[in-house]
Formats: sequence, structure tokens, C-alpha cells
Amino acid sequence: MDNPTIHTVTRRNFFKLLGGGVAIILTWSDLFASKETALADENSIAAWIHIQENGKIAVFTGKVEVGQNIRTSLSQVVAEELSVPVDAIEMTMGDTLLTPYDRGTYGSLTTPTMAPKLRKAAASLKEALADMAAAEWKTDKQSVKVKDGKAVHTSSGKTLSYAALVKGKKLELPLNDKVTLTPAEQWTVAGTAVPKIDGKLFVSGKHKYVSDMVVPGMVYGKILRAPSYGATLVSADVEKARISPAVTIVKEKDFVGVIAPDPQTAANALARIDAQWNTTAQPSKANIFTYLKENARKGDHKEEVEKAFAASAINIKQHFEIQYIAHVPLEPRAAIAIWEGEKLTVWTGTQRPFGVQEELAEEFSIAKEKIRVIMPDTGSAYGGKHSGEAALEAAKLAKVTGKPVKVVWTREEEFKWAYLRPGGLIEAAASVNKEGLITSWEFHNYNSGNAGIDMPYDTANEHIQFHPSKTPLKQGSYRGLAATANVFAIESIMDDLARKLKRDPLDFRLSNLKDERLKHVLQTAATKFGWKKEKKAGHGYGIACGFVKNSYIATCVEVVHDTSSEQLKVLRIVAAYDCGTIVNPMHLENQVMGCILQGLGGALFEEIDFADGRILNPSLSSYRVPRFTDIPPLDIILINRKDIPSAGAGETPIVGIAPAIRNAILDATGIKLYNLPLIPQGLKTNS
Repeated sequence: MDNPTIHTVTRRNFFKLLGGGVAIILTWSDLFASKETALADENSIAAWIHIQENGKIAVFTGKVEVGQNIRTSLSQVVAEELSVPVDAIEMTMGDTLLTPYDRGTYGSLTTPTMAPKLRKAAASLKEALADMAAAEWKTDKQSVKVKDGKAVHTSSGKTLSYAALVKGKKLELPLNDKVTLTPAEQWTVAGTAVPKIDGKLFVSGKHKYVSDMVVPGMVYGKILRAPSYGATLVSADVEKARISPAVTIVKEKDFVGVIAPDPQTAANALARIDAQWNTTAQPSKANIFTYLKENARKGDHKEEVEKAFAASAINIKQHFEIQYIAHVPLEPRAAIAIWEGEKLTVWTGTQRPFGVQEELAEEFSIAKEKIRVIMPDTGSAYGGKHSGEAALEAAKLAKVTGKPVKVVWTREEEFKWAYLRPGGLIEAAASVNKEGLITSWEFHNYNSGNAGIDMPYDTANEHIQFHPSKTPLKQGSYRGLAATANVFAIESIMDDLARKLKRDPLDFRLSNLKDERLKHVLQTAATKFGWKKEKKAGHGYGIACGFVKNSYIATCVEVVHDTSSEQLKVLRIVAAYDCGTIVNPMHLENQVMGCILQGLGGALFEEIDFADGRILNPSLSSYRVPRFTDIPPLDIILINRKDIPSAGAGETPIVGIAPAIRNAILDATGIKLYNLPLIPQGLKTNS
């Protein structure tokens, strides 16, 4: 809404607003208690689903929508179990007052963890509705069918809608842990390409992001930022910033902010603050990998691995350098905060509404039950919005001024002060015998993380270790976490070993694999790609695979290298993906495509440039992201394993693209690249 009405919502008046619909709960005393406590025990249906008087089905989840279309897929699984159309579902997501506690939307956990919970709640409710209908008609439950939003008495033909069955009754119904769920083979709503819920609002521009929202009496805030990482504020002369009576200056220790009636006035006032800072020496991009290793936690070495490596005539020892990169979300951080007495309401784009609620409670030393965090569907995150910086800033300013305050980060602030994907140093050593079997594998990751670090191939001896390190830049989660780095190193070494053995890279991988699902995606992608077909001069083929978050990806790439211009072009990409049972094939394909295209940037040219604690390329004019002209033809093969539970798909497909491109470059040119990005200034300078 452009001007949403601000009301204090309690659990009591919320359920009144449902229009007399039933709240099916574990205990009604929890629901109607005046004291703000948890909405309902999460083991009760009340925590997840309510039937409204108008027949609509209200569903509640602490998960959030950041463009991955889980609003649609979760609606599908509920609609499937309740035998209703998707448009009967009205889903409330990421509202700390109304939804059950949730740790956050990350790690590809929504589909494998939240979907089963909602399915169980919906199936439990459907079973209860059958019991209620049988009692209403004084018949046995076997003569009642519940489908299409109503209960049907099979012998008499009598029907009752779900809403009519409920009649506003106070019900105490726990989830039935033994309830029968609809098998994937029988799905009619789930498993189909249901269009994105509210999709027209997004493409027409009618959806209101936090950065679009306006509330009555709202003012705008800007925050004074340090000139570099590690800098501390010595003094701030704010007198010149008081450019009008409508400008308010907030100064609390090292926090300095400006409040004004409009964003431009706030920015103008902020620019007039004379701030003095103390800076400390910080490492720069030029020496970052030495710094990370020197500041890493040391570990042990396995003697068996070193002996096996030394005894082998065919071995490789190599290090990889992985640059820090930015998330570049479509919507930078934004928040609106309003205080009503001691109660705080915040709208913000975050993957962790309850985490932001806890940050706010700690900052203001108040009970978290007095804080409501609402997360409207937000313009992407890619793992970059776990924290609540904008919410904290808006709330601090709103506390002083007594008015709703909106803080929207600029693109430059997002680049400089949001956390980054960690840079890292990887050292790997591997050996094989004459039969092409891996005899030793040693792998050390410094700083970037341990996601995807496990070796998917069979090894006789292995030692794998992640070494946390001191980081000079703010770092955190990124799509796929460190798996993008670790799989890149693993799959690069695998190609190098295959070439030392003069083996086909696909055949070498298959001969060292026992995991049938990983084998299958490799073979599927290679067949679609035409792996064994003869290549044109200057062209190269590359292949890579990975297993992350209970799903499997294999990626094939063709590149061409123009030696006269030293230009490299990615000609085509083929990917095969297996994440178990597919809930929505259209949205799954979009997820895989989004992963691969985002991965192109990190593979080819994305990197944060920094020196002395300062980000040197904090704009889209200086930080290169993939463009439409970078996108080659892309074939995606989705493998629907209805015998295996669904896994999340927001991360795994990103891990195969960088090593596949690297291996294709090697095939085309003979040049071995060991750093990400691969060709930030062109192939020639990285040879």
C-alpha cells in the first residue's frame, strides 16, 4: 500500500479480523491471552493454518519470499493436501507477530523443511474436517470425502464447505504425526507449473517493496558512514548540517544520523557534517591471500595422505585464489520503523525476520515480544540479507524523532557496508595410480568456508580441513556459500588429473564415482551436450559436477577462443539437475537458470577491489555483473525423482558453472587457470 494504516495488532484482534473464521489451536488460552506470547505451539495446526469465514485458507510461515517463488510452491503443497485450488490460499510470510518462529530463509531449507510441515498441517486439518463432517451427519468417516473445499457425504450427496463445517468452533487439534500425505505420483496441484502468485503485481510495478512504501507522517533518514573498514569516529561537528528547522540530527556515541522530510534534504544535511576519523592499517587486495593464510587457524596434517602423495608418480599440488564478491541485490537494504509507546514495528527486507527482531531487542534492551518485524516480498537477497542494519538504523532514528522513519541504502552503501562473499585461499594436493584411481587427496580452505568441501569422489586416503581466518572485509553468506569455491577447486584438480593420465574428463570422473545420482546427472548433461562430438578449431568443452544440500548438478560448457583478439566467448551451457521430487517445474527451471547466470559473474569477472580498508569499485559502473550479451544458449534438464523427498534448489546449480568454464578454457587453449574470477581483464593476462 502507498499509505498503509498503522494499527497495533494483537493476536486477539487479528483473529477477529479473520472474519469469524476458526483458529484451530492446541489451547485456546494461548490464543486469547492478553499477554503477548507465542502465537501457538508449532505442533498445533493453529500455528500454520486457519480457515476463514469466506472460505479462504490462511497459511502462516516464518519463511520469506525473496524472488525464489516459495510463496507459490508452499501454496501448492498446502492446496494439494487440502484438495483446494491454489487461489484459495492466502499466505502470510515473515511476520514475527503472526507466524511461527523461524530461523530464517537460507541454506535451501524451505522446500525440504517447511513444505513437509505445511503438508502435515494441511493433511491433519483435512482429516479433522472429515471427522467433523461425519459427526455432523452422524455417519462413519469412511462415507465422507473431503475435496474441492468441501466435505461430501457419498451416500446422500450432502455437502458442507470447509467454512460451514468449522462454524467458528473452538477446536484443539495437534498435528497428526502419522497422517497420510498425498504421494508425489498422485499430485495434481503440486508438481505442476503453477504461475507465480502475484506475478502480475511484480511485472507491472504495482508490488510495493519496502523502498516504495510510504506511511503517514513518515520522514527520511541518512547515516554517517566511516571512510574505511576499521575507522573510528573521533568527532563530528553537526552544526552546518542544520540546514532547516525540519532537519533533526541524531548523535549517539559513534552513531550519527540525519532525519529530514525528504531523502534529498537528508543527503544534503549529511554531506555538511564535518567528521574526523581515526584509521588503522588494513590489508589490500594485493596481499590478501598471504594475509588470510597467516591469520588462519592452523591444523594438523595426515601422514598417510602425504605418504601416498609422495609415493605416486602422477600427482598435482596447486593453490587457488578466490576473490571477495558482492551480492548486488536488486533492492538495496531498506526499512521503515515506527514506535508506538514501548512497542516497535519495522518493515524491512530480510531473510531472517526473527533474527532482526532479536537484534532490535538487544539494541534497545526490550522484550522481543514488543517488537514486530514484517518482511514484505523483497527484491532478492542471494544470502546477503541475514542481518538487519537498515532496521536498526531506522529504529534508532524513529526513537528520537517520534515519527515513522524510512532508511534506504544507496547502491554505494550496499557495496561498501553490506557483507560480501568471503575471499579465500585453497591449497590442494592429489595423486592417482596408473589405473586412474585417486590414491590421495589433501584439501585446505582458508577463510572462504567449508560448504561443499567434502570430496564426492572415492579416495584411498584423504585429509580435508577448513581454516577460519581473520578477514579485513565484512563477510557472510552467499548463494551456495563456499561451495562455489570448493567445487571449483575440486573440479579443476579432477580435470588436471584426467589430462595427466590422458583420460577423457567425463570417463575419469565416472570411474572414481560410486554415487549413482551424481553419475546420472553427469551422463545426462554429457549426452544432451554431445560430449563425444568432434570440436571445431579454437573451441573447448568443459564439464563439472557437484553435490550440495541434497541435490546434484552437472554442467557442460562450450567456449571459443579468438587468438587474434584474445577474446573468449561462452557459446553454450547444458546443465542437468536432480533435487528429488519437483514441486513446480517452471519455477525450478527459473531457479537453476538464475543460479547459473549469477554464477557466470563470479566465474568470469566479479571481484571486489579494495585497498587500505576502502572498497574501490562500489558502483555498477565499476563492478562488473553479467549482462544480457554475456548469456549464451542454455539447456536445463530437470530430473524428477518422485521417489526422493524434495530438496531446495536455490544454491546447488551455481557451483558447476565456474569449473566447467575453466575446464573448457583449458580444453580450448591449454591454459590452466586457478583463480576466481577467471578472466577479469581478459584471458591473455591470466595465462
